[in-house]
Amino acid sequence: MSLPPEPRANPDLVGHDAAAARLAEAARSGKLHHAWLLAGPAGIGKATLAFRFARWLLAGMPPDVAGKPPLHVPESDPVFRRIIAGGHADLMVLAPEVGAGKVRRQIPVDEARKVPRFLSLTPAEGGFRIVLLDEAETMHPGAANALLKTIEEPSKSTVLLVVSHVAASLLPTLRSRMRRLELSPLPEPAMQGLLARWLPEMPQADRARLAEVAAGSPGRALSLAEGEGLSLAAEASRILAALSRPDERAWFALADRLAAVRDGSAFVLFWALLRARLAAALAAAAQGQAEPWLAGRPLAEWSEAWSRVGAQAKRTEALALDRKQSSLAMLGWLAGR
Repeated sequence: MSLPPEPRANPDLVGHDAAAARLAEAARSGKLHHAWLLAGPAGIGKATLAFRFARWLLAGMPPDVAGKPPLHVPESDPVFRRIIAGGHADLMVLAPEVGAGKVRRQIPVDEARKVPRFLSLTPAEGGFRIVLLDEAETMHPGAANALLKTIEEPSKSTVLLVVSHVAASLLPTLRSRMRRLELSPLPEPAMQGLLARWLPEMPQADRARLAEVAAGSPGRALSLAEGEGLSLAAEASRILAALSRPDERAWFALADRLAAVRDGSAFVLFWALLRARLAAALAAAAQGQAEPWLAGRPLAEWSEAWSRVGAQAKRTEALALDRKQSSLAMLGWLAGR
């Protein structure tokens, strides 16, 4: 597997040229809004675009390069290298801390409280002063409140770039003061090209399946490829297809399998994959292409089951409930019990 660089070090931009061009146009107009919300599903390149825009601003907004997406800064540029090293004086990055088992935690209040002071200082290199906030939905409530005054009373030549997978969870007062830029999942050809580059040893059929399950998210595709992702995705499809004639032994085996991974990653991934598969089937059914296993119940009931399963999976992790029992209960709901 040939992994792509982290967003701060990634020189490539795939599928988001129009969004990059909009940012460049806003900056060159001389009326750049001081706060931007980059929203969309996880793993599609929002943070990569945010770092790309920050690099470009700090490098002095160089002109476009033929054959390159907008906001291009060469890897040899000193600004590029310093941002990779975390050593640019005019860029502050806030992201959730990573705990044991690579579990994401909240962005702490103390870090957010440093933002107003950072942005109040004169740019060290005479350009912009930039704060990049990744996975903003993980902010502690106090951290979000600490940012409000900064957004309401921005200093000159400051830019706040906020990246969020769940923009609706942010404080309405924050969202209303930011210019929103919605990014979409990557189209199938772009996904296929990236996966061929990153996973050249994987059979083409598996890459095609991975692209389908990842639903336009390269980051999700890589996460699925690293572990049991494809296996769990196939299991989710099998479970749904067999709901009219449930095999309880298979249910118990699956519940044991999901509960056996102590950090909860298998449980969270499986139910996310199953809900994504169910959502896709419901969308197809709404267009007159219903899969056979949907036929026994109204689509409204399936939609309710989708919501109920999502709420229970989230509650199970938040309250440390028994994952095996939760899985069995959710399988029963899906089967109409």
